[in-house]
Amino acid sequence: QVQLQESGPGLVKPSQTLSLTCTVSGGSITTNYYYWSWIRQAPGKGLEWMGAIAYSGSLYDSPSLKSRTSISRDTAKNQFTLQLSSVTPENTAVYYCAGRHYAMDSWGQGTQVTVSV
Repeated sequence: QVQLQESGPGLVKPSQTLSLTCTVSGGSITTNYYYWSWIRQAPGKGLEWMGAIAYSGSLYDSPSLKSRTSISRDTAKNQFTLQLSSVTPENTAVYYCAGRHYAMDSWGQGTQVTVSV
């Protein structure tokens, strides 16, 4: 089973772009039928799926965040990244990366991101 680890700044100022990286170990992000997602959970709220990139490089967007999110990958580093533009304090959340292979899910431990001046 793969392991995932999120990394990025814990504090971002309003209007800036949030950038997070997920490093995958124990398997390749290009392995057939793996789908790699970003998910977040704001305080007191449920999980929100933000988008995904497939093993093939195909992208899947959340309709509510499509205009502000960008997901990409670096196959040489076995990483995929999230960029969220024009952040506001409402984007304060724990951000998770996750991988799905058929019915099996693997999650990172999550990283807290606070949007504040």
